[in-house]
Amino acid sequence: MPLGVVPAGTGNGMAKSLLDSVGEPCKVSNAVLSIIRGHKRSLDVSTIWQGKTKFFSVLMLAWGLVADIDIESEKYRWMGSARLDFYAIQRIVHLRQYNGSISFVPAPGFEGFGEPTSYKDGGESTNSDPSQEKPVKVQKLVYEGPDINLENMNWRTISGPFVSVWLHNVPWGGEDTKAAPDAKFSDGYLDVIIMKACPKLSLLSLLTELSTGGHVKSPYVQYFKAKAFVLEPGARAEDPMKEGIVDSDGEVLARGKGAYKCDQKTLMAYNKLQITVDQGLATLFSPE
Repeated sequence: MPLGVVPAGTGNGMAKSLLDSVGEPCKVSNAVLSIIRGHKRSLDVSTIWQGKTKFFSVLMLAWGLVADIDIESEKYRWMGSARLDFYAIQRIVHLRQYNGSISFVPAPGFEGFGEPTSYKDGGESTNSDPSQEKPVKVQKLVYEGPDINLENMNWRTISGPFVSVWLHNVPWGGEDTKAAPDAKFSDGYLDVIIMKACPKLSLLSLLTELSTGGHVKSPYVQYFKAKAFVLEPGARAEDPMKEGIVDSDGEVLARGKGAYKCDQKTLMAYNKLQITVDQGLATLFSPE
């Protein structure tokens, strides 16, 4: 069943990506007209899993700076969309880096990123903080995600500390944030944007280029495509007693100890997360 997307939220990344692909402004009227016309296009769907718990994502996953801005800025929601820019400046001034590592299966042409490694199935995951309640479990879904033999794939790895790890399925993360300029709706790959050590002034300049996608050309950014991905989040480099937030499609998947609202239950633990891509699984109404 095709899904229609109308820009009625704060970010509207999916609607912006659809309408921008044909040069149309991101407006409700344009989105509704696209649905009425009935044109369709396929969309990749990512399966994020931890043990038997799964989450299906169509837009993005973030850990580090981007996730912190997205989720922690909710305390300034009365400011509207300006809260994101306001809080981004705060986070740059008091910049955090997170220990941890990522592993991934690169798309053809991106094999030069990272170092060779092998796939290790972590099995069931437990909460990293014994004092917290166990993560919420969801009922078994009819669709369990793509059946991929991960062990026989060409895995690469990059170790932290990281400023930000950002995975994207479509070009736009918001109406003014072209997060992954080379992303396609149904190429079967996630676009990965990695940022490690970066001077604060360079980072501020880099963020001003988000509206055009120019940030991916920065020497402080690694930008590549991946078929499968493993995130192993860690604590803040400057404060090992505090961890971070993993955010997908605007929803908090996991909160580590000492993170913003860390006392709230989350779907998953702040621990190893695995992501695979199912090419063209969903169908959207499209402008053409």
